Amino acid sequence: MSLRSYRHAMNLELRHLKVVCAIAETGSVTKAASQLGLAQPALTAQLQRIERTLGGPLFERDRRGARPTALGELVLARARVLLPAMKGLQDEAARMAGASGTDAMSRYRIGAIGGPILGGMVHRLSVAQPDAQITTHASYYVEDLANMVLAGKLDYAQVGVCGDAIPSADYGLVWQTVAVDAVCVLMPEDHPAAKDVDVDLAELASEQWVAGTGDGCFSDCFVAACARAGFTPLRMLESDIRGCVDMVESGLALGLCQPTFRAPAGLAHRPLRGAPLRWRYVLGWHPDSEAARSAPKLMEMAQEAYVEVVARNPSYLAWRGNYSHLGIVDGLALHGR
Repeated sequence: MSLRSYRHAMNLELRHLKVVCAIAETGSVTKAASQLGLAQPALTAQLQRIERTLGGPLFERDRRGARPTALGELVLARARVLLPAMKGLQDEAARMAGASGTDAMSRYRIGAIGGPILGGMVHRLSVAQPDAQITTHASYYVEDLANMVLAGKLDYAQVGVCGDAIPSADYGLVWQTVAVDAVCVLMPEDHPAAKDVDVDLAELASEQWVAGTGDGCFSDCFVAACARAGFTPLRMLESDIRGCVDMVESGLALGLCQPTFRAPAGLAHRPLRGAPLRWRYVLGWHPDSEAARSAPKLMEMAQEAYVEVVARNPSYLAWRGNYSHLGIVDGLALHGR
């Protein structure tokens, strides 16, 4: 299901009732957004979709704040019954599951865009729960995986996004950062720029480029980084991983890759000096799903997998020591914004 069709055919969920209650309790969309850990424009858009679903405005909003309409009062009255009841059900179910020793999920459906983390996660999960059913699904696009989680077809989505971004709150998922890496340049070993531990982007102004298929984040952020470095890239080609490697091997273009990428013989990758481009590994799940209970365990496995694979590149690890904002990220799960 596309994001567009989701917006126009949204089913009311408990998380939507939590949004309505937060706005009513704080008397302000801005304050509610802060309380929920969301950006104010994202919460406003979410409220508008809720109102379209219910058929009318839930709040009167002006400079003094937000006050419930008659429809809003009706929704709030029902929400104040449903939310505590659901919380009680979840707590009771969790206690029963813990008492019976069946807290672990028996099935894990993980979608991933690709990269170094998925294999290590699946391996660790298989060792920890040898009887669990584990399936994987691949896609180049965050939207595809997020909508599959939203529809209950996947339990988790392991994706990558550029820089400081987090996938959009429109998907209704919780996203937590596993790690952040500097983006590297993939080039032939005999390229002049390969002689140093890192590469000054400005020195590559005359090169052609190739990047992997996907949401375009790599390409868009790269063009912006080139502009900050004082030039416009000559050409940005797009291909799958094999095609990118072929073009770099032929000398047609330089590539963009993660430092965990296993470069074929004859090729090398070097991080961009100053880390003007970064790649964020993120794990997402639905906050009201069974998967939310096992999410801390999956996050721990994802971070262990990242540490294991990045250790294969000791020169990058030594270089990364000068950049405290790179590597494993400690923090709370966030709703996308």
